[in-house]
Amino acid sequence: MDLEGAARRPYSRRAFLLGAVSASAAGVLAACTQPAAAPTTAPAAAPTTAAAPASPAAAASPAASPAALASPSPAAAAAASPAASPAASPAASPAASPGAVASPSPAAGGQFTIANPPPVPAANIASAKPYAGATITYYGDGVGQGNDLDKAAATQFQKDTGINVNVVARPQSSTDTFAQYQRFFQGQSPDLDVLMIDVIWPGQLASNLVDLGPKLGDASKNHYPGIVANDTINGTLVAMPFFSDFGILYYRSDLLQKYNISSPPKTWDELTQQATTIMNGEKGSNATFGGFVFQGSAYEGLTCNGLEWLSSSGAGNIVDNGKASFNNPQGIAVMNTAKGWVGTIAPRGVTTYQEEDARNTFQTGNAAFMRNWPYAYALAAANDSPVKGKFDVGPLPAASGQQPVGCIGGWALAASKYSKNPDASIEFIRYLTSPEFQTFRGVVGGYVPTIPSVAADPNVVQAQPYLTKVGNVTRVARPSAETGENYNQVSTYFFQGVNSILNGQDAASVVPMMQNQIDRLIG
Repeated sequence: MDLEGAARRPYSRRAFLLGAVSASAAGVLAACTQPAAAPTTAPAAAPTTAAAPASPAAAASPAASPAALASPSPAAAAAASPAASPAASPAASPAASPGAVASPSPAAGGQFTIANPPPVPAANIASAKPYAGATITYYGDGVGQGNDLDKAAATQFQKDTGINVNVVARPQSSTDTFAQYQRFFQGQSPDLDVLMIDVIWPGQLASNLVDLGPKLGDASKNHYPGIVANDTINGTLVAMPFFSDFGILYYRSDLLQKYNISSPPKTWDELTQQATTIMNGEKGSNATFGGFVFQGSAYEGLTCNGLEWLSSSGAGNIVDNGKASFNNPQGIAVMNTAKGWVGTIAPRGVTTYQEEDARNTFQTGNAAFMRNWPYAYALAAANDSPVKGKFDVGPLPAASGQQPVGCIGGWALAASKYSKNPDASIEFIRYLTSPEFQTFRGVVGGYVPTIPSVAADPNVVQAQPYLTKVGNVTRVARPSAETGENYNQVSTYFFQGVNSILNGQDAASVVPMMQNQIDRLIG
């Protein structure tokens, strides 16, 4: 069953997710991934034509370009780390992150346009010059704005360093992308040099990736530490953060005002209370009005939601220190709290909801609160949206005394171990993940930066105003790095168990079973 396709079909946007070991296994994971971006008309800056490698994997469908939405955020997102608008600022709690790098000023002449990418920084040029004349192949975003940005970057990089870059659009489906990479790696093909990888793939692909630490370790310190940790496997930095996502709370600011609620909920109990108050008031004029919608279907998106419930309650992060960690009083309590939402503040059908189901309900004015990814922001704020000017965003609630969290989604950049030009590949990654280029992507494409200082840049904030509302959100990663090739099954055990709780089973019975299944699997 193509969970990813089903969820993302409406807009075919950013594909974010996956961590399977095979194409079939991957399908189950296609959920917490930014919907693929729909092609935009933004002029591509002197696109670099990429000859598709002769390797086994030629991707038929164009890669899902993460940020291509017409409105800054991508639209559809259902199946995967849905943020269609550029993913959210990935990382671990911003507070803990460095931020030492100064955010760059607008490219050339103060103009941020797709045809005017920033020049390669001088230090980057100096380290890249020895490899001038080399040719590398970059499997980047699919058709649409993401692909246009990739081509603009390749053209600028080639101009400044003399390294030629062939840009190849990866498959639109992240499932297909993962399968294609596997074929390359199984054949140790040199036809793949730089590749975009989903946030949950590092542990599964690590043995085929170049150690970036010696050359990019210092640069990685400028990024949010949580996502850098996710890209580090057994002490080896196998990827560099490119863009990311995390869960946030959307709320109807007009209804909070109408019912004299001074601020959005900070705890899960407050969410229940506020949603109940607003529902009781609105039901008279809208019988279908709901209090809270989220991703409750049995798929990867529920793993993301469930992780947020656990982590924000001090109940663990699914797997900690090599063992399942959520069979505790806090974990059982928050799961039963979520079960109590279904049929009360949340519609009964929420147990089948993915990203777009939740977004459509909220955006049509039929819910007071929604958990979703940043992609939904631009869509809800569009001129034709019934809730335009009537909503705001903030951190998800947490248990009393705990901090708000958001599950990380997103993509990183890696270099193939079988590349004939690994050093040239690393220099291209250095440019794409630099503060200068992240600022460019944040403004032009709406991608949420993975560098704190870039996320705070006034130009980026203007393009993505919601970023100022979620600065205190601690980003938490799914246990893909820790469980490696077992992640797909770990996630499946988890989301199936959580879905059964939402459908009425007692968490006190289900949670121990879930934990035992995971512990037996990971040993």
